[in-house]
Amino acid sequence: MVPKFTDTTSWQQAEVLMQPALLRVVDNIRKQLDVSGWKGTYEEVETPIPGHQLCLQRNGQQFVYNIWDLCFQVCFRDYQPAPGEEGTQEVEVDTRLLDEEGEVDWQQLEDKTKGIIEALFANLPQGEFEND
Repeated sequence: MVPKFTDTTSWQQAEVLMQPALLRVVDNIRKQLDVSGWKGTYEEVETPIPGHQLCLQRNGQQFVYNIWDLCFQVCFRDYQPAPGEEGTQEVEVDTRLLDEEGEVDWQQLEDKTKGIIEALFANLPQGEFEND
């Protein structure tokens, strides 16, 4: 889904948050991969927005997550990607991630990102796995 902004201020706030959110998402994925037993790879995608998807694999199971959707979950309030759906979704920037001056509140950003990525990995099937 492509985010739809209600006003220019929201667009500007999202511009401030998106690159830092992407960095935190990728770093938190790396941290989870280090301890999870899942193998992660990234693949380029062109739709609905050019970017990358995360492919997690273990014991013949594979799960795919759009990196932008993960960033949108961080940056926006109550963002829920609809699998397989294209189009737009009206979004509201999570202003708790910005300080009084409109700059990134790095601790809030890290805390929210960590929670989202930990939940993603916690919802993957658990069980025995073999190390490659």
